[in-house]
Amino acid sequence: MDKVSELENAILAQANRLAGEYREHAEHSRDNILHDAGERLHLREEREVLQAKANAERAYRRMVQSNELLLQKEMDHLRWNLVEGIREQLAERVRRLLQNEPARYQTLLQALLRKGVQAIERDTLVAEVNRRDLQWLEPVWESFSEPVAAAKKVKLSTLPIETLGGILVRSDDNRIRVDNTFEGRMERLGRGLHQIIIERLLPEGG
Repeated sequence: MDKVSELENAILAQANRLAGEYREHAEHSRDNILHDAGERLHLREEREVLQAKANAERAYRRMVQSNELLLQKEMDHLRWNLVEGIREQLAERVRRLLQNEPARYQTLLQALLRKGVQAIERDTLVAEVNRRDLQWLEPVWESFSEPVAAAKKVKLSTLPIETLGGILVRSDDNRIRVDNTFEGRMERLGRGLHQIIIERLLPEGG
């Protein structure tokens, strides 16, 4: 009977020992699981924080870019209005010149004719003007053009052109043209004129 008790006690002791080992192993495994879970949670939180920062940064950049584009659009609109305003002022000055200073305009027109004649290496040329200038130029064309014709034959076209003022000179075959009308010069000098206007009106915006 004593041997049976000893065997039972030995079995119970072994069971207790194994149970203790299993419990320690389970607690160790639990700690490892909790630690790993904590690490994963921490890494996930870090990733979420970084992602949130990245999203916020992208949203901020988009907002800044949107505001910059809006500001640029408004600035472009302002510049366009300013440039167009100056262009209209120039056109108005030409209109006043035509109405109030005809002699000065005629001198200017003669100078524009000279430039056109000098620019085209042909002996026979054609000059074109608007309807208003055509009416007063036809009777005096020879005396008007002769001083600046440089020994070339310059014919005044009887067909008027649409222009505020100035003169268009071309070869008789129409292959070479020098457009010294107001619109032609504005178009030809447009880029430089635009830059000058921007520099004068918006020194920081050129």
